[in-house]
Amino acid sequence: MTPLRSRIIGLLHDAIKVLLYGHGQLPTNELSIELDIPKVPEHGDYATNIALSLTRHLKRKPLEIAREILKNLKDGNGLFQKVEIAGPGFINFFVNPHAWHATLVEILRDPGAYGRQDIGRGRKVQVEFVSANPTGPLHIGHGRGAATGDVIANILQACGFDVQREYYINDAGNQMDTLGRSLYYRYLQILGQPVEFPDNHYQGQYMLDLARDLHKEVGSRYQDISLDEVLDLFTRFAGDRILAEIREDLHAFGVHFDAWFSERSLHEQNAIARTIEELKAAGHVYEHDGATWFRSTAFGDEKDRVVIRANGMSTYFAADLAYHRNKFERGFHTLVDIWGADHHGYVERMLAGVQALGRERSDLRIILVQLVNLLRGGVPVAMSTRAGEFVTLKEVVDEVGRDAARFLFLTRRSDSPLDFDLEVAKMQSNDNPVYYVQYAHARLCSIFEVARERGIHLDLSSVESLTSLHRLTLPREVDLMKMLGEYPDVLANCSRSLEAHFIPYYLHELVSLFHSYYNQNRVLGDDPELTEARLCLAAAIREVIKNALELLGVTAPERM
Repeated sequence: MTPLRSRIIGLLHDAIKVLLYGHGQLPTNELSIELDIPKVPEHGDYATNIALSLTRHLKRKPLEIAREILKNLKDGNGLFQKVEIAGPGFINFFVNPHAWHATLVEILRDPGAYGRQDIGRGRKVQVEFVSANPTGPLHIGHGRGAATGDVIANILQACGFDVQREYYINDAGNQMDTLGRSLYYRYLQILGQPVEFPDNHYQGQYMLDLARDLHKEVGSRYQDISLDEVLDLFTRFAGDRILAEIREDLHAFGVHFDAWFSERSLHEQNAIARTIEELKAAGHVYEHDGATWFRSTAFGDEKDRVVIRANGMSTYFAADLAYHRNKFERGFHTLVDIWGADHHGYVERMLAGVQALGRERSDLRIILVQLVNLLRGGVPVAMSTRAGEFVTLKEVVDEVGRDAARFLFLTRRSDSPLDFDLEVAKMQSNDNPVYYVQYAHARLCSIFEVARERGIHLDLSSVESLTSLHRLTLPREVDLMKMLGEYPDVLANCSRSLEAHFIPYYLHELVSLFHSYYNQNRVLGDDPELTEARLCLAAAIREVIKNALELLGVTAPERM
């Protein structure tokens, strides 16, 4: 069944079609109809300002347009109690109660499928996220990016896209050589040699731990061998160990990848040179001052970018061009890249590169994830990247748990800074957002446990034939059913905007409304018919909470 909001928008499209075509105006598939829930209940269940939006196109007064839309509105299923025009041309819809009851039937008929839809129609989408350099442990900022990418992938799958999750391993370039040198110097220090550790190398306890691990395996075998001779060996040892730990930390965080793509493979397969040759043949690359430049200004970037330096070395941007070319060659229609906010200056050149490779600008979607401000009881936790002192993702998950970490990472837009308070994340109170939502699910489960103890059984095998749902008439019951009906549209909006925070926000609103309703009304009462109706409502709320938490990668406990 089509969600109620979408059904109303469909009726509006049909009503406007005659109006627009009759005046030779824009087709309805180019028309964006906004349907809002009024803050004042007296203004109806939904409202639209479409008549005002059409004024410019039709050169007519919005009230005239609204009246003509209503004249063309075909409500064959009795969806509305009434439809009225308000103010300068708003159209307010008052929905018949039976429409809300149909939402409950839809949810309970196939609970696990509710909200899932086929917006994507099987189109292939790749979501590349985390992709942290294998030069150190994942920190809390990587955790936010991991949660964001994983949940966006879940949402896209739920909306009918064929999704692949990928981690791009930056295992080539200067940062890897620096990692190898860092391990070499620490190794010599463990052997008692008076080596000064450079400030611009990787600091932190983890480098000493890696050096001790290497020493256990090889002893003093390399103490008299020059750095140049062992650099590759030390780099691979450190990189492989760190990458293995990254995999373990992500697994513990509930994040799994379909593919791990090595940057080194691009160099080994000569993919970078071939990509630059392709761009040169298309006129997008030129030589200047001994270097090779990509003409990114032709696609809106502020300046052209170097792809091959004067010394003959390719840049990171050149590798990224080759990597994205490789992605498209693998058949993906859309690429989604999750980057740290410090990469914001890189966005336009990458979008330019995608267009130069023959794709649309919209074929690459880039999401920037802002920093996490770590707090403990409201007090900032001091961290110093220079000294190698930072809070790792593993430390956070070990302290607060996977559920709290994932949920809290997603409570704000990814491009907004996030305050993450470790003490709040551990609270068993309504101040902890994930506890607040999980407790509602557990409370709903307990209702059915008590019902079974009292011999009350809700048979949902033939939910379509239930006749008790008409008893759900209280304003809060209608509000709850209305919110349940909004869930598919929340997911659809998430898939279009690639913003995961709408789900935690929706859950908080739904749970808040449920707690308020539950505290004022008995679900298990003396009236069998009303009890059955309210159990149906409770079951539907429970299933939607469970479905939403599943997309967030958060458990839905039955007891707390």
